[in-house]
Amino acid sequence: MRKTARYASLAAAGLLALSSLTACANDAASSTADTGSGGGGGKGENVKIMVGGLDKVIYLPAMLTQRLGYFQAEGLNVQLLSEPAGVQAETALVSGQVQGAVGFYDHTLDLQVKGKSVESVVQFSHAPGEVEVVSNKAAGDLTSPKDFKGRKLGVTGLGSSTDFLTKYLAVKNGVNISQFTPVAVGAGPTFIAALQKGAIDGGMTTDPTVATILDKKAGKVLLDMRTPEGSQKALGGPYPSSSLYMQTDWVNGHKATVQKLANAFVKTLKWMATHSADEIAAKMPADYSQGDKALYAQSIKSTLPMFTDDGVMPQDGPATVEKVLKAFNPNIKNAEVDLSKTYTTEFVKAVK
Repeated sequence: MRKTARYASLAAAGLLALSSLTACANDAASSTADTGSGGGGGKGENVKIMVGGLDKVIYLPAMLTQRLGYFQAEGLNVQLLSEPAGVQAETALVSGQVQGAVGFYDHTLDLQVKGKSVESVVQFSHAPGEVEVVSNKAAGDLTSPKDFKGRKLGVTGLGSSTDFLTKYLAVKNGVNISQFTPVAVGAGPTFIAALQKGAIDGGMTTDPTVATILDKKAGKVLLDMRTPEGSQKALGGPYPSSSLYMQTDWVNGHKATVQKLANAFVKTLKWMATHSADEIAAKMPADYSQGDKALYAQSIKSTLPMFTDDGVMPQDGPATVEKVLKAFNPNIKNAEVDLSKTYTTEFVKAVK
């Protein structure tokens, strides 16, 4: 009971810190939507996009596109909103609160078997960008996913992509999903606090949280999936993760708008491919660096290999995602998934 109370207190404090961080991200999004360069002003078409953590490097193209003025250049007024986990961005999309979500592609498969038609229209990445870290205390005994049994492992949220990937790594390495405990700890301060206090033995997270953990010497890297090579080793192929996904009916009814979004995002991906991590970091809101510009730039540099430069779905990527989900998700394992309906390259291939 004492441990439970202690964790509840920890979680409350962490959530307060995360709420402050999210509020900063939302403020930054609102200000750039109103004052961003590149034209558009208040006369363009309004689009709301929910991001599963605006300050996460894996979703960096969302805010960077805003900061570069590319939405405005297309005549769009894009409002970026933030939730701490991708599963919450998914919920906002299917409930109609927003027109688009920036989150992991795997949600499109999960939603299809639940009767929701959602598709990725711009694929930002061909690797997860995720890292499994372990606390210093657990590092001696927790040396691979084979050691997940009996452990408390942090994920951003239950039903999130970090939850999906953790379960796959367990099953792939002979550990049943009932043999470990996933703990929803968000990212950033809440994740780090949980790791330091022993509320979790390890967990899956992204930069800049990873860079901060290593800088604080609060934990060690167990498994790195920030590169295509890391994705191949851990998951057996390319793993398309962060993307702009939207409800298929909305896409079909607003093709001109979706094309403008694709134009803006692909332009950003190409810009990222030709600029350094320091140059990218300099374009982002000042509070994203949390007072350490060098560490923030390093976190971007570590994650850059995950991104595509054209927004196109990587070949065999959807099949890898389906394989991962079928390994542990009974709903998908026993269902026929039409992968062709989970993404489209129509818009990114039309970008000039």
